[in-house]
Amino acid sequence: MSRLQKRDSWGSRLGIIMAVAGSAVGLGNFLRFPSKAASNGGGAFMIPYFVALVLLGIPLMWIEWTLGRYGGGFEHGTAPGIFHSIWQKNRFIKYFGVIGIFGPLVILVYYTYIESWTLAYSFFALFGKYSSLTDQASMQSFLSGFQGLEKNQYFNGIGVAYTFFLVTFALNVWVIYYGIKGGIEKLCKIAMPLLFIFGIFLMVRVLTLGTPDPAKPTWNIVNGLGFLWNPDFSALKSAKVWLEAAGQIFFTLSVGIGVILTYASYLSKGDDVVLSGLTASSTNELAEVILGASIIIPAAFVFFGPVDIKAIAGSGVFNLGFVTMPLILNKLPLAPFFGFAWFFLLFLAGITSAVSLSQPAVAFLEDEFDINRKKAVSIFAVVTFILCQPAIFFLGRGVVDELDFWGGTFFLVLFATIETILFAWVFGMEKAWDEIHKGADMRIPGIYKFIIKYVTPLFLFVILGAWFWQEWLPKIFMTNVSSQDKVFILGTRIGLGLVFVTLALLVKIAWSKRKKRGAK
Repeated sequence: MSRLQKRDSWGSRLGIIMAVAGSAVGLGNFLRFPSKAASNGGGAFMIPYFVALVLLGIPLMWIEWTLGRYGGGFEHGTAPGIFHSIWQKNRFIKYFGVIGIFGPLVILVYYTYIESWTLAYSFFALFGKYSSLTDQASMQSFLSGFQGLEKNQYFNGIGVAYTFFLVTFALNVWVIYYGIKGGIEKLCKIAMPLLFIFGIFLMVRVLTLGTPDPAKPTWNIVNGLGFLWNPDFSALKSAKVWLEAAGQIFFTLSVGIGVILTYASYLSKGDDVVLSGLTASSTNELAEVILGASIIIPAAFVFFGPVDIKAIAGSGVFNLGFVTMPLILNKLPLAPFFGFAWFFLLFLAGITSAVSLSQPAVAFLEDEFDINRKKAVSIFAVVTFILCQPAIFFLGRGVVDELDFWGGTFFLVLFATIETILFAWVFGMEKAWDEIHKGADMRIPGIYKFIIKYVTPLFLFVILGAWFWQEWLPKIFMTNVSSQDKVFILGTRIGLGLVFVTLALLVKIAWSKRKKRGAK
């Protein structure tokens, strides 16, 4: 195929590492991980977590980096084209790759709105918007008013939240507009170091809290860390804990989504994927296991004690980040500054993840329809802006939870299973092993040949099987959905179906054009 334009590329190895790390380091590192760990056996949770990291996360990371670089050699930047380049004799495999565009798009349409909350709260912290609130109920009411779920003395509708959504959406589009090197790489080179500076600063402040209330000497930072890290080994008997740990690895490394495939497609054949991928993953783990585990849960223990902390840990990521943490920071000297540091840290984590979720759809338009970046980003911006609206206006109707299940849970694991089978069994493990090591500065331990071919796919099949066994029928028949919300959930599912079919039709059209031009 003779392209009308040259594909974009990364400016440096540091750029791609920072970008992939930026994709992985998101709200889940600082909110979801500590909540899951504290609610699932504390330190014992880390056993299945690291097992999943070694047997699932790292193999999938190498698989996606390698597949992406390989597909990029055929001028494919998204899963349909990359899958087709692996198995050209199968004319249907490219349609399985649609999941690699569909998943990030579905996550993006609600993630952008949540990202905008962090920007809004950064300003709220600086200007003391919630500084007078001192209890969980009032801070929860503040959040609900901001989200438009209720009208109260703090907000009279969704106008403020929608304004911040527009600003955040525009910032995301602006970064994507300037491409891989000029937009995403430049952002991540600035945002990631800044994120770590804020994270370390907050961690040090939390670890030096001591005992704020002398009347409650056991409410101290050591016991707070102990609540999170002391193992309850009985939790390891629960299959749910193992599934939760595996799910966290998917979220934290951004594997099974399709983003790494796209990012890696802009590498050249001689670029190292072994060490670069491992470095990006290590950066993410540092942010999650060291920073994420040392801020919110230990701080909450110090101020709320051993009884309330259990309810707080299981209260969900929104309550942890937007209710509990502001209350904690309000109790500190220089509260506006610390509040800004917390929420701007979350915003940096959010925007680097959001632009990565955008890139597969933009790359698909560029690569498969050979249209320029400006036009591709314009089309993408209009479509995603429309798709974001249900998540904003029907937040209280379960729409976001539904989008998260399909985009961020089910299809994520399904996609990871498909790409693992393609890599290890269709492409072939020997050929795949050689491809991984092209340009590599280090050799992967030989045991990973066995792990990637047998253990990782088996692990994925077990996860899928367990989800089907435990959740499929209740999920399909909306067993736990209130009667008034069922019409919104059904509408969301119909909308998702239409998006998937539309993407599949676009793949068909793109390949018909390629066939006429004699392209592979």
